[in-house]
This record gives sequence, structure tokens and C-alpha cells, in this order.
Amino acid sequence: MASSILSFVKREAVGCIALLCALVSMIFVPPSAAYLGYIDFRVLSLLFCLMAVVAGLQDCGLFAVLAQKLLTGKKRMRFISLVLVLLPFFTSMLITNDVSLITFVPFTLLVLGLVGRLERALYLVVLQTLAANLGSMATPVGNPQNLYLYSAFGIPAGAFFAVMVPLTLVSLVGLSVAALCVRPEGIEVRFPEKQTIRRPRQLWLMAVLFLLCLLSVFHVLHYAVLLAIVAVCLLLFARHLFPRVDYGLLFTFVCFFIFAGNIGNIPAVKDFLSAVMAENTFITSLCASQVISNVPAAVLLSGFTEDWKGLLLGTDVGGLGTLIASLASLISFRLYLKSPGAKPLRYLGVFTLANLVGLVILIAVSMLFLL
Repeated sequence: MASSILSFVKREAVGCIALLCALVSMIFVPPSAAYLGYIDFRVLSLLFCLMAVVAGLQDCGLFAVLAQKLLTGKKRMRFISLVLVLLPFFTSMLITNDVSLITFVPFTLLVLGLVGRLERALYLVVLQTLAANLGSMATPVGNPQNLYLYSAFGIPAGAFFAVMVPLTLVSLVGLSVAALCVRPEGIEVRFPEKQTIRRPRQLWLMAVLFLLCLLSVFHVLHYAVLLAIVAVCLLLFARHLFPRVDYGLLFTFVCFFIFAGNIGNIPAVKDFLSAVMAENTFITSLCASQVISNVPAAVLLSGFTEDWKGLLLGTDVGGLGTLIASLASLISFRLYLKSPGAKPLRYLGVFTLANLVGLVILIAVSMLFLL
């Protein structure tokens, strides 16, 4: 029993911390009907729909087919390295950074094992992690904090992309250069089994639902209508996708909504956080992300500033740095540890160095938008 509880806490560490924070905050602000006002049901609905639909697309084998078509045959190692890094970079813009890494890190380990280059896994997985965290900055649906901030502040689409696209382009150039820094050798990739699209009808259904999700994100379709459509479609045609939704993430958001709402009702804490955020929203949110990760930082700090640009940049750029700055980084680290000959300490060293380089560059670029 104790081992099961410990395993659950390790697996859902952030959710457990969020619950603890919410419970402690209830001591100072007792539960009441006002708690319902803390919770952003639009964000929760959009997250549920996006996670269910992306799980449906993944279930059809769409991403595996795409990757296999790009890599099969005689290729240069530099080309393979570039493709393996850019796949999570671009897909994370639509399917979120964590799902992108769950999809492509195991695929990368498979490819490198097939060509006898598993020693390259450490370097490429680190770059893939950076790619997923950086590519996901580009869109409101790329990561949970973007979706939350886009909704909470009512950020205009044009203003959002004007801020994030330049950072994304700088990231693309840097990642491409890093991915090409491998030995220029020719290899041949042959997969033991050809991937095909499974459940083609489901693929079409999920594609339509994904488009509806995007319409809802951009306020064309009301989130309640989207939730009803997705729920009915899943019940009728894809009930197996309900368990694939990350309910732990939804629970974590609810807990942090309660915690942030309660903190906002404690005068001393509210005054302190408001003063800190007024000094420099970007630096404060970036530093907070290094300690509590960028999603909780975005939820917690959003109630103490109107500077959405500084908070958006701070939590997105703040996804670089420590291993816990972005939860997606923990996912790729765990996947790497399962590979033959994994070197965790060396991985952490390379990961930290690469993140620090990226962090310095993007802080400099971000400052140009905040002057």
C-alpha cells in the first residue's frame, strides 16, 4: 500500500503539491461558494477537448506514419538528426510539448537503435526536449500556460503571434544549427514494420474536432458548445479515448486556481506578490518557473499583474533552465532513462548546459519586446 502511494506521488508530484498548496490556503480563506469564481472553466474545457482529440490523432498512428515516411531509406546522419529534432518542434505547436515528446522520444530511440547509433541518443533527446518546449511557444495551444494566459487575459491573436513568432524563429535557427553538429556520415534506416493509419474514420473525426478546438481557442465557437460536441462524439464513436485524457493535469489546474484565488484574498501575500510583479513581471515569472515549473507559475502570478506580455514571455522562456522548469522536460528524461546504456548524470549536465545557452539567448531577445 505504502509503495503504491509513493509511486502515485512520484508520478503526480506536481498535482500533489498543488493539492497541498490548495489545502494550506484553505486555512486562511475557508471554503465558500466564492471558490467557483476562482476556476476558469473555459480553460479546463479546452484542455480536456484538446487532450482527448490529440490522443485520438495519436491513436490513429498519424505521427508515427509521418516520421517513418521522412526517415526510411538511405539518408545522411545530419538529415536524420535535423528531422528528429524538428518533428517535436513543429508538432508541439499543435499537440502540446509533452505529447510531442511522448510520441517522438521513443521513436528516436528506435531509429538510433536500428542504425546502431544509440550513443547519439543523449544529445538528440536533449535537443528534442528543447525543441518541444520552444516550438510550443508559437501558438496558444502549444502548451497549457499559453492556453491559460491567452484565455485569462483575452490576448488578441495578432498581439500573441507578434510577440511569440520572433522567439520561435530564433529558436528554430539555433536548434537547426545544433542538430546539424553531428558527424556527416551516410546510413540506411529500415523499420521492421511499416506503420499505417489505423482507424481512418476516427482520423477524419479527430481532424474535424481539432479544427473546432482551434475555433474555440480563437473565440469563434463557445467552449461549452465545443465541450458538448467532443463529449458526444467520444461517447458515440471513441469511448476508449476517455482514459487517455490527463485528468491529473486538469486536477492540478483546479488546485492551483483555488490556491491562487485564496492567495489573492490574503492582503499581506497579495501586496507582496503585486509589488514583486510590478518590479519586473518577466524576471519574476521566469525565476518562479525554475522552482515550481512554468504552468503553476502562470496560474499563480496571473492574478497580480496586467502585464500579460511579460508573464507570457517569462513563463515560456522560463520553460528552459532547470529540469522542473517545464514538466515536459521530466517526461523526456524518464523516457531516456529507459534506453540501453542511459547515462543520467551526463544527460543532466548536457541538458543544463544546453538550457542555459538557450535561456541566455532568449532572455536577450525577450528584452527587446519589453523595452
